[in-house]
Amino acid sequence: MSKPTNHKRIEKAVLRLCSAKTKGELGIAISEEILRYSLQDLAIIGGNIKRETDKLPSPYREKIRPYFDKQLFGMYHRLLVMYRSGRFRTMTDQITDKKTYESYCSMIETGCYSSEEASGTDFYLGNPVNTLFYYLISAFAMFVMEEPGHPQGTPFPGGFIVEKRQDGYFCPLRDKEEDIPFSICNYCPAKQMEGV
Repeated sequence: MSKPTNHKRIEKAVLRLCSAKTKGELGIAISEEILRYSLQDLAIIGGNIKRETDKLPSPYREKIRPYFDKQLFGMYHRLLVMYRSGRFRTMTDQITDKKTYESYCSMIETGCYSSEEASGTDFYLGNPVNTLFYYLISAFAMFVMEEPGHPQGTPFPGGFIVEKRQDGYFCPLRDKEEDIPFSICNYCPAKQMEGV
C-alpha cells in the first residue's frame, strides 16, 4: 500500500532539510517547501492560530497574539524576502549546532503526526502539513537566523518575556519543555533565564 500524499510530502521535506549543510542551503530548502503552501493554506493556518489564541484568558490573549503572528507570519515574510532577494546564495556558513539540528530534523515527521497535546506546538493547526509549516518556520528562525523559536519580547505567564541581551537570547521556558518531546523549545538557541 502506498503512503498518503501528505506523508510523502512531509517525508520529502524532512529529507531535504536534513541534507542541508549550510545556512544558505537550509534557507533555500525551507523557502521552496514554504512556497508550496497556497494562500488558502495560509488562511487556514492563520484561522487555526486565531481560534487557539482566542481560548487564552484575557489580558494575556491580547498580549501574546501579535507575537504569535510575528513568530509564524513575520518569519514567513522575512524568509521569502531573503529567498527572493538571493540572500541565501551568499550564506555559506555551516549550520552552527549540527547535532541539535539533526535531532530537530529527526523529530519533525513524528511531531507532525503526534496528537495536539503531545505535539509541542503552540497551536492545533488542523493537519500534519500545517504542523510542518510551524516546524519549517521554526527551523528558519532557530537554525538559519540563530534566533529563538518564540520571538524576542514574547510574553509568558508570570510576566516574563523572551529577552535579547548582550550575551544572547534568554527564555523563561527554555529548559522547562523537556517532557514535551516535539516542542521547539528543546532545540532553541535561547538560554534558560536565570532564577525562573
